[in-house]
Amino acid sequence: MHTWFECKIKYEKTAEEGKIVKVSEGYLIDALSFTEAEARIIEEMKPFISGEFEVANIKRAKIGEMFFNENGDKWYRSKVNFITLDEEKGIEKKTGVTMMVQASDMKEALDGIVDGMKGSMADYEIASITETTIMDVYKYEKE
Repeated sequence: MHTWFECKIKYEKTAEEGKIVKVSEGYLIDALSFTEAEARIIEEMKPFISGEFEVANIKRAKIGEMFFNENGDKWYRSKVNFITLDEEKGIEKKTGVTMMVQASDMKEALDGIVDGMKGSMADYEIASITETTIMDVYKYEKE
């Protein structure tokens, strides 16, 4: 079971015109606690950012499933509703789950979710897919 944290990093970088601009970027980190998420994002960012940066925000992200695709350069957030039947009341019940998929475009994101759900026996519907500002995802790797 993964626990995901969305971390915002703020730093200054040089734009194409030579101006120094402040940027804020979001990353997903697989960690056990807020403290570990902060330590991990700092370690992951050190090689990529010259100069000072700050961890501006960390929040727990409720993500039910992650679908990785090495060819994708963007992250999409999808709301998937699992459909169950309440036999006593005779009505359908929908339970929403957030899923993240790495893809190059919206169609590839949709295909990634459908492919990832192929082995599922549950009935589901894809309620929404939106592009996020997540720059990268760092999952926990066993050493």
